[in-house]
Amino acid sequence: MFNNNYFVYITTNHTRSTFYIGVTNDLRTRLRQHFENSGNKASFAGRYYCYNLLYYERFDSPTHAIEREKQLKNWSRSKKEALIKKWNPLLKFLNDIIEEE
Repeated sequence: MFNNNYFVYITTNHTRSTFYIGVTNDLRTRLRQHFENSGNKASFAGRYYCYNLLYYERFDSPTHAIEREKQLKNWSRSKKEALIKKWNPLLKFLNDIIEEE
């Protein structure tokens, strides 16, 4: 399901206090990289331990995925939370679901 696709995703830290928005063509691998990079002060996701997946969207085109990523990054936190809660109302971490598919 996840091969040859492009994803915009939102990860967070354990307390859900910080969001990281990114784009990738391999969601599983990217989530593992975020986890392995935890605590690395050189990257935003690493510095804030943002490796727990809350939300993702799939695109056929990398151009469309990048456009959406830029759009989401410009949103307020409350607007991002509303988007996430519409799809994931309990703000559950979705990493295990991605690993199973």
